[in-house]
Amino acid sequence: MTPPPIPPDPRRLVYLGTPALAVAPLQALVDDGREVVLVVTRPDKRRGRGADLQPSPVKAAAQELGIPVSHDVDDVLSVDADLGVVVAFGEILRDHVLDAMPLVNLHFSLLPRWRGAAPVERAILAGDEHTGVCLMEVVPELDAGGVYARTECWIHPDVTLAELRDELVDLGSSLLLDALADGFGPPVPQDGEATYARKIRPEEREIDWSRPTAEIHRQVRVGGAWTTFRGKRLKVHRTRLVEAPPAPGMAVGDVEHAGGEVLVGAGDGPIALVEVQPEGKGRLDAAAWFNGAHWAEGDRLGGAG
Repeated sequence: MTPPPIPPDPRRLVYLGTPALAVAPLQALVDDGREVVLVVTRPDKRRGRGADLQPSPVKAAAQELGIPVSHDVDDVLSVDADLGVVVAFGEILRDHVLDAMPLVNLHFSLLPRWRGAAPVERAILAGDEHTGVCLMEVVPELDAGGVYARTECWIHPDVTLAELRDELVDLGSSLLLDALADGFGPPVPQDGEATYARKIRPEEREIDWSRPTAEIHRQVRVGGAWTTFRGKRLKVHRTRLVEAPPAPGMAVGDVEHAGGEVLVGAGDGPIALVEVQPEGKGRLDAAAWFNGAHWAEGDRLGGAG
């Protein structure tokens, strides 16, 4: 079987999504006058040690909007809807669902580059200069469907993951609304070599100061980067690339306050710390952290000492 074609100007929709980035497209559909008859999202999760079960961001938004919510994908089979919209749902849809209803997916990359779970993170880490959003058909293979529409944006060399996601969500919401209003047309098969965006592993967040400064800066921009200082974890929230290093020749992991900046020696020169967070404390301007650290001989970042 194949799913029925997408009707012109579909009004009754099912929405499948889970994380915070999937909230804005749902709200955009409602604001556009579309009737979202059901939201399907991942089950509630416990957040933090011993915490109560918490709904996904999409579930919380749907409840605020008065939209019925389910955790069972098969419930889409029992509603009368013209189209299913998928945004970061987090679960592979099975054939019997794909055969029952036309489904489109907003994916935050320029397919076939970065199929999979973490396309925005991987685009930043890889140093891609551009990314974008694809509105695509949903097929059994992961993110392999034909593309109805796409839009592209530049990745600023200092943009954070959160900032880039916000931009892509805005672009994607507009792309979706335009297609709903103007028609989807035939999907265009993806062209080029596919790359896969696996989830960021915990070990990928630890900074290796022997790496080039550009790689470290990208790692910090993705979020969750950390190092060690005197045997304790130090989160690194913001860094800055240094164009004309005022303290060349620094050893890897050494820290200096020079030229008005807190600099750390990396593989190809120093990088500036902008904002850090010592273990058990709040976020600090790097200069304030440096001045309060009471430095001793041998202190460095990335070691146990």
